[in-house]
Parts: sequence; structure tokens; C-alpha cells
Amino acid sequence: MPASNSSGIYRNYIKRLLDIILSLIAIICLSFIFLIVAFLVRVKLGSPVLFKQKRPGMNEKIFLMYKFRTMTDARGEDGELLSDDVRLTRFGKFLRSTSLDELPELFNILKGDMSLIGPRPLLVQYLPLYNEHQKRRHEVRPGLSGLAQVNGRNAISWEDKFNLDVKYVENISFVTDIKIILFTIKKVFIREGINSETAATVDAFEGNESQKSM
Repeated sequence: MPASNSSGIYRNYIKRLLDIILSLIAIICLSFIFLIVAFLVRVKLGSPVLFKQKRPGMNEKIFLMYKFRTMTDARGEDGELLSDDVRLTRFGKFLRSTSLDELPELFNILKGDMSLIGPRPLLVQYLPLYNEHQKRRHEVRPGLSGLAQVNGRNAISWEDKFNLDVKYVENISFVTDIKIILFTIKKVFIREGINSETAATVDAFEGNESQKSM
């Protein structure tokens, strides 16, 4: 089928080429903003400036994801880190609400760990908790933004997020990616769906109901 062949060419070849070109252009054009944010993070939140964490990518291959840090290392009397809502400062919330903390992921895209558009890379410890349907989100490179991000981001349920992730995997196309990019720009400007309704950052995924009852 012509449509299927066209989609396959985009998915397997053109999409990666666009990732390289657009991420490189973005890194160059935003270099001054990179420097400003890095300086402010160092002054307001301390060192290191970058937050690095292992995340699963395409085919569940683990990679090191880069972000600007948004939390302090504040600890209690017992030496343990304080809760997220305490360590997440006003400045950190600003970085998250504007998605400026995500800028270093452009280097992950350039390296091939990620794509501009795709399911967001989640925590490694979630891997055993996915059902077969949800595992399909790893059939493609994770993205800086994705279908779930423009349809509620952290304000929707995990089940809805995963269903949107798989829907994207099944319907990858140039037009779809362009639409998501445009919607992402809109979401960033109105700062919508950044946090969940019950947590300072986002509620942890604890598995599906069928798994919990086992």
C-alpha cells in the first residue's frame, strides 16, 4: 500500500534525519539561553547543573538522559533527601513550567537516544510493570514531546498516557509530528498540564490494577 510505504520511509529514515538537522539547529540557536539557564541553575540550585538519569529508550535500551536540575539537595537531620515538594524551588517550578529544564535533551536527540517526537522516556523501574500493550511504547525512540504531552501531560492518568503513546507508535507520520510540535509550542506558552493534581511533580506509576491484585 502506498500510504503504508510512505509512512515506513518516514519512520525509518526521514524522521531520524529531521531529528539530527532540527536538534542541531536548535542547539545552535538556543546556545545563549543554554548558557543563561546553566548559570542561573548553578547560582540558585547548586552543582551539578545537569541532572542525569538512566532511562529506557527504543527496544528498552538504557541511555543516560540529560536535563537541567530543578531541585536542591536539601536534606533532613537524618541525612536523607527531603520530599520533592520541599526541594522543588520556585525557580525549579519555573524551569519545569516553561520546559526549559528539557533543553539538554536536544543532545540526546542529536546522539540518537531520543527523537523530537515520541513517547516520553520514563523510569527504568517501570519496565517490569508494563503490560504487553504498554510495552509497545518502546518500539520507537522516546521523544522530547509526544502525543500524551499535548493531550494533558502530567494531568492525565497513566493508562491514558500509555494509550496515547501506543496510538502514536501505530500512527507515526510527518503530518502527525508537525501537529505535535505545533501543539507543544502552544502548551509551553500556556504552561498547561505540568503537574499532577496530587503531587509536586508527578505520581509514580505503580503498575496496572490486574498486577496489583495478583
